[in-house]
Amino acid sequence: MSNVPELLRVGTGFALSAVDPAGTPGLPEKKTVRKDPKTWAREQLVDLGAQLATQQEMLFATAKADPKDKRRLLLVLQAMDCGGKDGTVKKVAGTMNPQGLHIVGFGPPTATELRHDFLWRIHRALPKPGLVGVFNRSHYEDVLVVRVRKLAPKRVWLSRYPQINDFEQELADAGVTLVKVMLHISFEEQQRRLLERLRDPTKFWKYSPADVDNRAYWPAYQEAYHDALAHCSTDLAPWYVVPADRKWYRDWAVAHLMLHAFKGMNLQYPPANFDPQRERQRIEEGVSQT
Repeated sequence: MSNVPELLRVGTGFALSAVDPAGTPGLPEKKTVRKDPKTWAREQLVDLGAQLATQQEMLFATAKADPKDKRRLLLVLQAMDCGGKDGTVKKVAGTMNPQGLHIVGFGPPTATELRHDFLWRIHRALPKPGLVGVFNRSHYEDVLVVRVRKLAPKRVWLSRYPQINDFEQELADAGVTLVKVMLHISFEEQQRRLLERLRDPTKFWKYSPADVDNRAYWPAYQEAYHDALAHCSTDLAPWYVVPADRKWYRDWAVAHLMLHAFKGMNLQYPPANFDPQRERQRIEEGVSQT
């Protein structure tokens, strides 16, 4: 099994500023794979995707066979604007069966959502047992954008760290395996991606003038991310920081993290609740019609 999870996990002494957004932790050296790293990683993603699809199928089959089995997997994606959340969903989650996926994107809270606790809408969006959930943004927005844009007093967002930890403990107790990933891009790479969107009419829909406004808050967001990751990376729900300037590495690394989480669930195909041999015999002999 790859050591990618160990290399990317947020632990004691973590500093977001020390993570190189263009880095490739865990990627074999070129002389080892004898290929261009980008080509090799993309080829590997095909195999990783096949393994993810098998794991997802076993999870789905287990829940169908045993309604008491509440296990599910939830991928939480956080990133700065243009960080690659949509691309990650397409390249990694896209390797699995859509019928077994539950993908939710979180934007600014609605008037109804604002009348409830900040975790209310998260509870409602959780995947059902047997499914793989993906959150494009999440409850962490309430200790990130809320903090940076001063949408709530410090005492409010500061109190949310332990609330989030308690919530994620409850999820783990309820059978949810969490994979929390921050896609870490550089200020320069974000600029390149924003300009790319403005040069291509097919990408205009991805662009928002607010993305440029948010660049003025870059240092504040980096500090907010650092604190959220440091406060809310626990044994049951660790955070992983994936260098995301290189999209091909991002996809390869996230696929590894998901496969690592699946392996920890020790999934298997459920046994038949009928006699396979007897059923084969019935089919071969033909079943009389009444």
